[in-house]
Amino acid sequence: MEPDQQARVDEWVGIVSEALGVSAPSEYGPILDVAKYAAHQVERPSAPVTAYLVGLAVAGGADAQRCAEVIKVLSDEWAARE
Repeated sequence: MEPDQQARVDEWVGIVSEALGVSAPSEYGPILDVAKYAAHQVERPSAPVTAYLVGLAVAGGADAQRCAEVIKVLSDEWAARE
């Protein structure tokens, strides 16, 4: 991300995290990767739903980076079907 974009995202995430009473993620990379894989290799509308499902998994104790790796494999397999 560009520095100005990063600053806006950081500010937004801080506002949303505070409003929802949750901790902000320390790193956005895995989250952005999940959305990218789902949007580009499946369909754009699948990105937010996939990110939500990964969020549920992480809230239940899963590792965010591992989830991103799983989504990468699944989206690659999906794209190969096409």
